[in-house]
Amino acid sequence: MPTRAELIELLGENANVTPTGQILFKQEFSKYTIETLSLQLNSLETVPGYFAYPNTGLSNYPLVIFNHSHGGNFQLGKQELIDGNCYLQEPSFLNTLIEMGYAVGCIDMWGFGERQGKKESELVKEFLLKGRTLWGMRIYDDQQFITYLLQRPEVAGDRIATIGMSMGGMMSWWLAALDSRVKLTVDIAGQVELQALIDERGLDHHGFYYYVPRLLTKFSTLSIQALIAPRYRLSLVGKSDNMCPIAGVELLNEQLTTIYQEKQAPDRWESLALTGGHQETSEMRKRWMNFMKRNL
Repeated sequence: MPTRAELIELLGENANVTPTGQILFKQEFSKYTIETLSLQLNSLETVPGYFAYPNTGLSNYPLVIFNHSHGGNFQLGKQELIDGNCYLQEPSFLNTLIEMGYAVGCIDMWGFGERQGKKESELVKEFLLKGRTLWGMRIYDDQQFITYLLQRPEVAGDRIATIGMSMGGMMSWWLAALDSRVKLTVDIAGQVELQALIDERGLDHHGFYYYVPRLLTKFSTLSIQALIAPRYRLSLVGKSDNMCPIAGVELLNEQLTTIYQEKQAPDRWESLALTGGHQETSEMRKRWMNFMKRNL
């Protein structure tokens, strides 16, 4: 079976950097405090981020890493945590997760928000020329962000979750596959089985950023996602979402159900295809909130 180390090798090179951060601004509201951060997570550029936590006077909050979506909106980035999006439910993920008693962090991914300047297509080409991949660089920053936040007294190091929609959903399950510190994963509209995508001529539904050279020569979508088991995972898709071919969703559910049963953890995996398209519906919001409350 392919290993996590082999998967990391396919994603490309990254310099070993000790993550550090600087608090640029700190705002206190009635229910939470939010910090605007400048982070050193990689060897190439600083990374803007948000970190928020409840104002209950406690510490060691469960941590949720929120991965923002793509949607072609490069201006939004991490601001999606606060402002939401047209395909996300209200209230925002920030307000919802704070109300649930969690600390939450989010960074601008390469090319988004305050990291604009070079186009995504340019970043893909540059990184390939230098032995890297844009997808690998984005995941690396996310892992480094976790390492930084684990230094903070507000964070419970043994209770880390990740959640996101679309690109953020794919980022969430990839992050969990590569990083065993993530104990619970929720991916919304991100359950993309690559062979089903090829079979249904759907590759162009996703941007260049997601494709990793030679990936399918050593891995399948299943073999990557199997690295998450037996940790908690909830996968939510809309039945009418053509970005997540339903044949692939059903195949992965069947295969992962067997894997979780073999690991004696059948209750830790749940896959739901619900009414809707490429969006977070009110039903999805209720499902993932309950899943987190039970298991994080």
